[in-house]
Amino acid sequence: METILEATARDSYGKNEARRTRRDGKVPGVLYGEGKDATAISVEPRALLKILHSESGANTLIQLKLAGHSGDTRVLVKDFQLDPVTHQLLHADFYRVALDKAIQVNVPITVKGVPHGVKQQGGVLEYVRREVVVSCLPLDIPEHIELDVDELMLHQGIRLRDVATNPKWKAVTDLDSMLVHVIMPKAEEVAAPADAATAVAAVATTPAEPEVIKKGKKETEEGAAAPAKDEKKK
Repeated sequence: METILEATARDSYGKNEARRTRRDGKVPGVLYGEGKDATAISVEPRALLKILHSESGANTLIQLKLAGHSGDTRVLVKDFQLDPVTHQLLHADFYRVALDKAIQVNVPITVKGVPHGVKQQGGVLEYVRREVVVSCLPLDIPEHIELDVDELMLHQGIRLRDVATNPKWKAVTDLDSMLVHVIMPKAEEVAAPADAATAVAAVATTPAEPEVIKKGKKETEEGAAAPAKDEKKK
């Protein structure tokens, strides 16, 4: 999948500049790769979120239209950061790609059907891998790798070598890697109290565990988020 995203060059890097960009309703980012200097840019958050929430997600090939620059640049979203509380986009890294050079990307695994081992033998389908790494040209990035699991019986599975037959991409992940298999459900071991009195006593004598409040990660400043990208500008 390919789509268009408009961007604007920013004057400088740094946390203060990034904050000003966010106050203006934009997402600060960095454009780098293909041996060129890194460029500080900003993009519309809604447009970028629409891309990230699409079926191809971060593997969407983007035509980046940089204001004031002629021509389009093909990029992929290399990384992005979300506020842990508001889920607001804080920063994004865009990596330049050449259409005639193979790249490595993570591709999600999806399944079609319901295994016989689940319907007839009481098993459960378990994902061993949710994604695999493949090498391909930017225009040939698959949105997903679909597995037909209908014929799987109990204790049977699908390995990467069983589906790595597409001429447009080559598997980088080990071909012997198991992707999904049908297994027996794990029995939950529940200790039953001898009688109601024992159960009440057990509750009364068991100290309550202190509540643990998980703190969200503080907003990552742009300078600390991608030091490697800034170094490319030197």
